[in-house]
Amino acid sequence: MAGHVIEPTAPELDGWRHIYSGKIRDLYEPVEPHPRGDVVLVVASDRISAYDWVLPTEIPGKGGVLTGLSLWWFDQVADIVPNHTVEAPVPAEVQGRAMVCQRLQMFSVECVARGYLTGSGLAEYRESGTVCGIPLPEGLEDGSRLPEPIFTPATKAEVGKHDENVSFDAVAALLGQEDAEELRRLTIEVYKRAHDIAAAKGIILADTKFEFGRDSEGRIVLGDEVLTPDSSRFWPEDTWEPGKAQPSFDKQFVRDWLTSTESGWDKSSETPPPALPADVVERTRQRYLEAFDRLAKQ
Repeated sequence: MAGHVIEPTAPELDGWRHIYSGKIRDLYEPVEPHPRGDVVLVVASDRISAYDWVLPTEIPGKGGVLTGLSLWWFDQVADIVPNHTVEAPVPAEVQGRAMVCQRLQMFSVECVARGYLTGSGLAEYRESGTVCGIPLPEGLEDGSRLPEPIFTPATKAEVGKHDENVSFDAVAALLGQEDAEELRRLTIEVYKRAHDIAAAKGIILADTKFEFGRDSEGRIVLGDEVLTPDSSRFWPEDTWEPGKAQPSFDKQFVRDWLTSTESGWDKSSETPPPALPADVVERTRQRYLEAFDRLAKQ
């Protein structure tokens, strides 16, 4: 059963008109023509989601981590693919968690790269020996490293519903063969670069998802956020052990508490999830900060 979204409240910002709120981000357009052209303001909130719900409790500082990591990673892969950020001031109220970005015509697929087997990929592998129709070797376990990273796209779902894994052929039928092949190439190339950077800092990038769009000049551009704990699985290398679930630099503390008897919440119900206790908020906040410190700080 698909979950629902607790309606977020986006702040009012002088000079910008709110046009959309997703699970985590609020999107604005300029009230007056902007000197950098057709742009939007992307503000990462401190909201957190789990099991297709936006939770009633925020994680202080999370929006700053998501924005700071995205900007850092955009720089690390700029020679592979351009990104949608532009140099321009942001309102003081959202300083540190907002980016001014080119408006893109987004491709209607999530571009997922997997270098390790876990999550929905593991579930499919156990049923059919494949992930998104790609055959994999026998004997792989939860957390096993794949022989080579694979492109496992998903269709974008409405907010509050699950994305659906699809084959490369389905993407080619939707977007055309040429664009599908280019998105696959860029996804794997960016993943490999990021995996090597993270590995040098003692972190495994198990999988990640990217969103690409086309700019006004027709170029394919990397958009949205990139390589954050919200869109990626980061595992500490020193505790990696295939055959079991791996500890992650993400919201696992939140998921674990929500499914515990302590929360008293049934994730298959229509009932909204409860507020998070202070210790779960703090442990989750520290996990996001640790990811930022280990990856982006020299």
